[in-house]
Amino acid sequence: MDRAAAGPPAPRADPAPDQPGPPRHPAANRIHAVAADHGYDRSASYWTGPGRGWLAELDLPAASREIVTDCLAVIDGLAPLTDRIDGELHAHAKADPRVKVLRTLPGVGEFTALVMLAEIGDISRFGSARKLASWAGLTPTVRGSDLTVRHGHISKQGSAWLRWVLNQAAQTAKRSPGFAATYAAIAQRRGKKIATIAIARKLLTRAYHLLADMQATDTTTPLRRP
Repeated sequence: MDRAAAGPPAPRADPAPDQPGPPRHPAANRIHAVAADHGYDRSASYWTGPGRGWLAELDLPAASREIVTDCLAVIDGLAPLTDRIDGELHAHAKADPRVKVLRTLPGVGEFTALVMLAEIGDISRFGSARKLASWAGLTPTVRGSDLTVRHGHISKQGSAWLRWVLNQAAQTAKRSPGFAATYAAIAQRRGKKIATIAIARKLLTRAYHLLADMQATDTTTPLRRP
């Protein structure tokens, strides 16, 4: 999934790059910021045993070390709650066949699939993939006169959560064989940010067709919101 911008706050550690999960807790973001402020970075997780050991060995001023220690205490204190919620989400995802279908899309993990289903609801509400993309705020605004038509930025109407998880997924999808060429072509013409949004929109389009086809052929697919 595409991590183009900070998402809505929720507790979580770093997800696997091809299976994006809930956004990190602000305390985790704060630890990343403290490390970066002092020139430290780590490509692997900060929260595993080796990651915790790496954090403990950083040469930090006393005030910065205290911030890291306090933030780790907050994360550890929330661990039982987040573990329980993770378990409930996993059970819900396993019980919904639509999650398995959506996870065939590059960059879409359990969390992303669940957010998509919760925000979209019954796919038959939308007459076409374009109408879904427009509802999600992933289509450009159009301004025109008698002589000219101008396409602006995306409208950002609809669900901010849906746009966020799609942008996260697009960060992975844009490197996959099915999307890489399209991303590169758009990025060259219009820049990486617009290209990433275009991939997010393509992911949503494919998700629409997967869900619509599934609903048309499987009468057992639930129409409720998860």
